Amino acid sequence: MNHSRINCILVVALAVGWSLSFSVLSVVSAQGLMDIEEPPFSYSDTVEDNRVSRFIEKIQAKELRLDYGKPRGHLESLLKALEIPVSSQMLVFSKTSMQVQHISRSNPRAIYFNDDTYVGWVRGSSLVEVSTADSKLGAAFYTVDMKPWRAKIVRSDYDCLGCHATSMTDGLPGHMIRSVSPFHDGGINAQFPSYVTGDSSPFAQRWGGWYVTGGHGSMQHMGNAFLRGNTLDLRRSGNVTDLEDRFDTTGYLLPTSDIAALMVLGHQTGVHNVFVKADFTVRKLEYDRAQRQAKGQSISEADKEELSMQIAQAARQVLKVILFCDEEPLQSPIDSAGEFVHEFEARGPIDAKGRSLRQFDLQTRLFRYPCSFLVYSEAFDDLQPTLRTEIISQLRTILTAETVPDQYSNLNAATRTELHEILSETLKGY
Repeated sequence: MNHSRINCILVVALAVGWSLSFSVLSVVSAQGLMDIEEPPFSYSDTVEDNRVSRFIEKIQAKELRLDYGKPRGHLESLLKALEIPVSSQMLVFSKTSMQVQHISRSNPRAIYFNDDTYVGWVRGSSLVEVSTADSKLGAAFYTVDMKPWRAKIVRSDYDCLGCHATSMTDGLPGHMIRSVSPFHDGGINAQFPSYVTGDSSPFAQRWGGWYVTGGHGSMQHMGNAFLRGNTLDLRRSGNVTDLEDRFDTTGYLLPTSDIAALMVLGHQTGVHNVFVKADFTVRKLEYDRAQRQAKGQSISEADKEELSMQIAQAARQVLKVILFCDEEPLQSPIDSAGEFVHEFEARGPIDAKGRSLRQFDLQTRLFRYPCSFLVYSEAFDDLQPTLRTEIISQLRTILTAETVPDQYSNLNAATRTELHEILSETLKGY
């Protein structure tokens, strides 16, 4: 890792209030075997190819322009151009972003997302944070400086990797939804444990530092709450329907922070991170083998078999998350009152029987059919061909077998049959 990158990480670490040793050493140690600045990754030197870079190209070619309006600048126009629904709005009030000076319980950061791209906006700031999944970079990061006469959009890796390439993302560029113990002003108590929220997270450990709107019955989470002394005050944290009595919501696109969107975000970021880890692992293995061949070294049958076994293992790690093997069951139904659920489900694809991997359950689990909708994503399509082929081969075997290993015990015979039928119609190459 070069010194300029370490210096940038130091600045970000201090800005978000993390300890110096945690931020820097986590990045260094986690990347020990796969330095993203070395081939075959060369993160900083790689030209990006993703939803945001293609959007920037259209802006530069004057094929597209962003409209500006008060009080949110280019936000609505940006969301529309990136095909991100307003209904996905979630609000985070913990000071865990580069814009800590603007964020508080009375002025949370709004986050919007689709299947691959995330937009963060803070009321009163001219800077919008954008990140997206990229087939070569893992995650790519940008900022939009909003001015009435123009929007300046630039890639901003160094400002973001201090948080987005740590032990929380296996040292690789990725995304996460953090759950922390916040003070009244949104600052976080670094002495208390923090959690990365995903499908397997206990409900009681989710969303600390976030606003959460929606019903969840008797289940308790960490959202909507702050520390009083050494205790997180949860007295008014549950089953909140809107936030207008918590802070002035004027200027926000919605007065809510949708619980279903938060659950999808936790699932999605976790899956994308596993995609990145598996893909980077296989890329490194195949690159190292190519380098040996270029030097005239022979590749034995044992070497080939070892590579195949490692690719198969990487595929199993992907299958574990896309099939929800460790999903934490819901103890009470989830009630999302906004438009997010309806709009999310409508995006399909849908098979001849009207079934879709985007259909929610929200009674005992997140989705009705426990296979991630991200198998339709560009990120999945762009995995190394050997890896994607192995994932689909193993997936077919699991879904068509009479019995399956214990790790897939969440998939009974009827569920496996339904998933097989849906994917046979809707997934390319299945």
